[in-house]
Amino acid sequence: MSAKLSVIFYIILCLEIGIFLTILPWWPQGMWGLSDWGNNYFLLYAARKTGMQGLQTVVASGWVRGAVTGVGLLNLGIAFWEIFNFKQTVRALQRQTESANAKTKNAAEPTVTNPLPDNERQNHEQDNSSL
Repeated sequence: MSAKLSVIFYIILCLEIGIFLTILPWWPQGMWGLSDWGNNYFLLYAARKTGMQGLQTVVASGWVRGAVTGVGLLNLGIAFWEIFNFKQTVRALQRQTESANAKTKNAAEPTVTNPLPDNERQNHEQDNSSL
């Protein structure tokens, strides 16, 4: 059940990030209280603190907007791939979890060692095999 929820939350996260990064750089100024991509408070604050006045121009350029949109489309592609391969991803995640649990269970079990020195152990084994 936790594997299914993990995959569902991952899909939702990829969809949200993808939609946000695809649409936001091209959102018109002033719509729903959002400012323009290249003219926002955080960008102006960063430009003033770093002394890079050209930062606002670079971020507002079409190249950067296109790159951010590309990352958003990549996230949308990942989300849809995960939707179409949901069962396969859940099975792989469950197998990985089971193998990790088996490793920790085996690591927790103490190893049984024979406290006898080598020569006494060999003599002891030979005595038991002759019986």
